[in-house]
Amino acid sequence: MSAFDGAACLEVFRSLLAIDSTTGQYRAIEVWTAETISRLGYEPILTRKGGVLADLGGEGEPLVITAHLDDIGLMVRRVNADGTLNVCPVGGLYPFYCVMENVRVHTADGRVYTGTVCRTPNSIHVTEEELRSVAGDFRTNVCVVLDQPVQSAADTRALGIETGDYIALEPRLSLSGGYIKSRFVDDKACAAVLLEIMRAIREKGLPLKRKVYAYFACYEEIGHGTAWLPEGVRDVLALDIAPTGPDQNSDEHKVSIFAKDSRFPYHSGMTAELRETAKQAGVDYVMDVFTPHYGSDGDGSVLAGYDIRHAAIGPGTANSHGYERTHIDGLRNTYDLTMAYIRA
Repeated sequence: MSAFDGAACLEVFRSLLAIDSTTGQYRAIEVWTAETISRLGYEPILTRKGGVLADLGGEGEPLVITAHLDDIGLMVRRVNADGTLNVCPVGGLYPFYCVMENVRVHTADGRVYTGTVCRTPNSIHVTEEELRSVAGDFRTNVCVVLDQPVQSAADTRALGIETGDYIALEPRLSLSGGYIKSRFVDDKACAAVLLEIMRAIREKGLPLKRKVYAYFACYEEIGHGTAWLPEGVRDVLALDIAPTGPDQNSDEHKVSIFAKDSRFPYHSGMTAELRETAKQAGVDYVMDVFTPHYGSDGDGSVLAGYDIRHAAIGPGTANSHGYERTHIDGLRNTYDLTMAYIRA
């Protein structure tokens, strides 16, 4: 098996995190990914709606391995009278997981402004007691405060900020003791793993047991990342995070093989193949079920009507859709299982 290069994978992860890509804001991340794929020696194919596909070689009924590039984030709903921004979530982002986070506001004409997600009122010392325990709500008591001397809606609009502008959260990557803490481990860590797999295949001339496509989707967080597939695809394998929790088997040091999510079970035959591959390759894995609020890009392909088998694997990850944490061992085991599954 080709050895996993953790340092190289983390550098790719850093590069992906540096590009804001709230779902729908796909162009910059798409260009970077296509250029990276080209440098690895593959021919990138851009989808019409946003996404990058590459043929990794091999013969036979195709397998698509997918990892998504889009992040959860915010959008300007309206400009408030005091110049702050009323916002709405893009994807599954909740106020309690982003209040006090630094953000970047991207205007339609390409300008970028920084700011902070704040409660209103925003200082606990001057907040009435009854308001301290009120949950944050994007519609009523959470806003984005700009790092600009604005005092009115006109001031903010003069900056070029308007309804529909994308707002990206600061990732805040931190590495310590093998642990990886950052927003958007979901799913840029898995995208980095997939790019490392592609690099190893090309640089070492590794043979594949079947035709394999890599698909970097840009709409997974809202459910239709892989709603289109290349002709003849038989199987879809999604690389995505495995949320940890009190009732979960998933572990940040291991790769999880998904048995079921909140929509439906994964294909039993393909899941069994992955489980047997993990055993044979000595990969540290667990089986897990993710309910009630989880789905992967393979689900989107099934719901789009494709006659495929679909499965999903990924590193155990804490604090999903918040300030997430996994471990380099989890990425290594995800890499090893994927590589063992596609190698001849």
